[in-house]
Amino acid sequence: MAAGNHSTVTEFILAGLTEQPELQLPLFLLFLGIYVVTVVGNLGMITLIGLSSPLHTPMYYFLSSLSFIDLCHSTVITPKMLVNFMTEKNIISYPECMTQLYFFLVFAISECYMLAAMAYDRYVAICSPLLYNVIMSHQTCFSHIWGVYIIGLICALTHTGCMFRIHFCKFDVINHYFCDLLPLLKLSCSSTYVNELLILCVGTFNIFAPCLTILSSYIFIIATILRIRSTEGRSKTFSTCSSHMLAVVVFFGSAAFMYLQPSSVSSMDQGKMSSVFYTIVVPMLNPLIYSLRNKDVNVALQKMLKGGIFY
Repeated sequence: MAAGNHSTVTEFILAGLTEQPELQLPLFLLFLGIYVVTVVGNLGMITLIGLSSPLHTPMYYFLSSLSFIDLCHSTVITPKMLVNFMTEKNIISYPECMTQLYFFLVFAISECYMLAAMAYDRYVAICSPLLYNVIMSHQTCFSHIWGVYIIGLICALTHTGCMFRIHFCKFDVINHYFCDLLPLLKLSCSSTYVNELLILCVGTFNIFAPCLTILSSYIFIIATILRIRSTEGRSKTFSTCSSHMLAVVVFFGSAAFMYLQPSSVSSMDQGKMSSVFYTIVVPMLNPLIYSLRNKDVNVALQKMLKGGIFY
């Protein structure tokens, strides 16, 4: 560390998920398994959609983009977390920490808006099926996807840029398993008011705007489903929607618990548990939730496994 008015931190130590030695190996094996399933599931979904021409529709382009986001989101966090279970001190340099923070924010924020875009796509498909191809054209679909990534990039750049104005000194142990906004702010020896205000305002918007879009879409979807005369059709659609809503509730609920609490009452130990859901568990569940009950995906997978890859 260099001397000055503030000691300049050049590296941090990630405290990890737990400090109990007897839990390190079991947790390593657990999260290694989760990461393998996440990579295989999301990479498999991207490959399947890319190679199967019947799946070249807006709905599956959104799903492929969500799989890409989940794959990257998990890869930014989990490998470094796995290292933490096997080393006495998991050291991360300041530039690496800021890089991890930036890309984590890019993919976490992008996921919020991608889930909203997917809900809107389902709303149009179920509530206005005759106009679907007009409203959700390929050009509109790709515009939505690019818009999602642009919002993620801008918001992440804003948060990370503000983090560079913070002075870190003395305490260099991050009470988390990755470089996140709130744990880093707790190490600051300068004012964090602007950063906390930014997290509250931008975080509230990035959680509630997609949530309202998703909620509104599903209210209209459910109202349309209730008008379906076929009991079998109603139950099938409800079953699919309920699984999608479960993924949304887990992701947004755990994120809101982490970021929308005042810093004076938030607990990093509870925050770490909450973070596990939206950084590790949800990226693993999404390809399973969106594919297991999807007939088109199952048919495409069966054809690909039988050798009909390009069709």
